Amino acid sequence: MLEHGGNLRDAALRFGRAPEDWLDLSTGINPRWYPAPALAGNAWHRLPEADAALAGAAAGYYGAPLMLAVAGTQAAIQALPRLRPPSRVVVAAPSYAEHAHHWALHGHSMRQVPYAELDAAVADCDVMVVCNPNNPTGASVAPERLLAWAGQLAVRGGWLVVDEAFGDTTPQAGVDAHSDRAGLIVLRSVGKFFGLAGVRLGFVAAHPELLRALAEQLGPWTVNGPAQQIARAALLDRDWQDATRRQLLADGARLRELLRQHGIDASGSALFQWWPEERAEQFWQHMAERGIWVRLFRHAARGIRLGLPPDETGWRRLTLALNEWSDTHA
Repeated sequence: MLEHGGNLRDAALRFGRAPEDWLDLSTGINPRWYPAPALAGNAWHRLPEADAALAGAAAGYYGAPLMLAVAGTQAAIQALPRLRPPSRVVVAAPSYAEHAHHWALHGHSMRQVPYAELDAAVADCDVMVVCNPNNPTGASVAPERLLAWAGQLAVRGGWLVVDEAFGDTTPQAGVDAHSDRAGLIVLRSVGKFFGLAGVRLGFVAAHPELLRALAEQLGPWTVNGPAQQIARAALLDRDWQDATRRQLLADGARLRELLRQHGIDASGSALFQWWPEERAEQFWQHMAERGIWVRLFRHAARGIRLGLPPDETGWRRLTLALNEWSDTHA
């Protein structure tokens, strides 16, 4: 399996520090998660049938004509390559590594293309996968450009897969409203903005025929009952969503400014910041020795990604560690 953030047990074992003593900034997950409501007793008892009310709540929140609930967008990422014959696939790079990994596993001709070169690549592929905004760099593509690519691909039976897992704080940049067009597939997650990564729930917006094929591929009872009830409440709670969006945008700007004060020119989203770092391993080691777990990228996107601290204690701890880094490596 590929390495991801959130692997706090690995950090605890490697550095000999108990998990509760860490400040975990290794993911882009909202540290102030949605407060799960009390669950109906039958959430644990009944087989979790597909819930039209949940799909409707998701369609209303994301502005999509139709959505399919899946056990996290990871389930869709693994299943979509199985729904096509061998195809020429372009994955925008760098981005969430699971996309390229799974398209390469299933007989497709897969290549990774930098964001700046995607326009030229559309004519030479059958499937294009774009994270928007991108994880880890925060790069984004205008919705008009995405829709133009989707149209070009659809003419020859192709797909544009847009992973909008980090798109909740910038809803104006989404293409969900157009997802009933043939060839456009949009992935959404409740793990990031809502801070509910543990419920393993996401949604796919696409043409009805494709959603039926995906549902058949995934099989019955894919999303557990408690996750369905929690997510429906979160998707309908507009007051919490509005307040959280404002808070995350402010915290994201605060994190970027804090890094700038330490000579780090970062990019990202409201939920994380990333920068290319020549001394990436040293920075990662420096933070880990102080009980701060950050995401280290060693390969193509060599750099560091930081998520948001959960409280003022966390902000002070991060600031102190950055001060010490600057003093030592100025």
